[in-house]
Amino acid sequence: MTTPTLLNPNTLPQTESIGYSQIAIAHTGRMAFVSGQVAISDDELPVPGSLHAQADIVIENLSRALAALDGAARDIIQLRIYIVDLKPSSVEIVMGKLATFLNGARPGLTGVGVQSLASPEFLLEIEMVVQLPGE
Repeated sequence: MTTPTLLNPNTLPQTESIGYSQIAIAHTGRMAFVSGQVAISDDELPVPGSLHAQADIVIENLSRALAALDGAARDIIQLRIYIVDLKPSSVEIVMGKLATFLNGARPGLTGVGVQSLASPEFLLEIEMVVQLPGE
């Protein structure tokens, strides 16, 4: 199985420089749909109050989900990011941390500003769709 095909047609806004692709094509194979990850750590510490700290925990959870799938960032087809009180500064925080996590991969990405998430302390939630590596 090959990694997803990523496209940025010249008829759409060019987004490669900001870390995502306009179109991600999954090839035949199995897919994993990873539930939205929030800032709940495996050590059950209280949820931190800053977006910076929450983003670190959320991305660690995404990394652990990928590891459980024997996957890598290049296998991610889609990320959906939900940010409470979305503004440019919060996008900058999250996208900066995601760029490190993605390590050059540019999956499809949707960012959504929301009023709240499942619990009032959560500021960020990210879900992902992964094309599973061959068996």
